Amino acid sequence: MRVHRLPEIMQRWLPHTEWRGPVRAGEKPLYLTFDDGPIPEETPFVLEQLARHNARATFFCVGDNIEKHPDIARQVLAAGHRLANHTFHHVSGWRTPLPQYLQEVARCQQALDALLPQPEARPLLRPPYGRLTRAQAAALHSSHRLIMWDVLTYDYDAAYPPETCLRAALAHTRPGAIVVFHDSRKARHNLRAVLPRYLAACAEEGYSFELL
Repeated sequence: MRVHRLPEIMQRWLPHTEWRGPVRAGEKPLYLTFDDGPIPEETPFVLEQLARHNARATFFCVGDNIEKHPDIARQVLAAGHRLANHTFHHVSGWRTPLPQYLQEVARCQQALDALLPQPEARPLLRPPYGRLTRAQAAALHSSHRLIMWDVLTYDYDAAYPPETCLRAALAHTRPGAIVVFHDSRKARHNLRAVLPRYLAACAEEGYSFELL
């Protein structure tokens, strides 16, 4: 079973986390996010699709990928998008002791800060797999905004047909939604089939694509 949006009662179990972005009266913002990059195979494709719709997005980056592909990360910044923290080795908070998890976040943040004109006062962090303990959230929320999601597209699921992936993503989209795609090799098949049509459909419906 694929759960594209967690019930609010489950969202409230984890304090200090953000599941939707701000919505102003009369506007229809979407907050596109891309996890697990940057990589040379998929991130440039995403940037090309976003540019076609004058769309901005937030890229939650694996620190190891930033160090391997700094030029790709710089392309993301140069295109007007935002880089954010996804830990250095894409670790699960449920399986990682607190001190080690904090080290993972700090090491990824160092890689990010090396690319930015100046460090952000309170950078963004998305826990890989959405797996974060209450102790980790409590330790991190004062230094980072903890970003979850409103729509999980499951683009990384190779068993999920692209047409079904697209229909489900559009059905769950609403103003203020934080939408998760992945600029990863694993997501390549669905990402390339779904993202262009998702962007076009949302633009036609009057949505704007904003930064978190």
